[in-house]
Amino acid sequence: MTAPIMPKVSACAVSDCAYNLDGCRAYAVTVNTASECGTYIPRDIKAGMPQVNAQVGACQRASCAHNMDLECTATGVRFARSDAGVECLTFTAR
Repeated sequence: MTAPIMPKVSACAVSDCAYNLDGCRAYAVTVNTASECGTYIPRDIKAGMPQVNAQVGACQRASCAHNMDLECTATGVRFARSDAGVECLTFTAR
């Protein structure tokens, strides 16, 4: 069985995240059970790899229409700040 291609993080508007360096530069992010970016780290010092375009490595939000066996099947994932934290804007309820 061929492994599925992980979706790219197509946009992140959270500028205070350590991994946001003109886009998300974490190797892989996790979407938690609240549809938030579980990889978000609030820091002024930047981290991650400049040559990397982040992917969604795991999705814990089982009620999302894009979730199949805790993996994201969306073509791209977007994040932005919300009252709760850093929200996955791609979340679509089943």
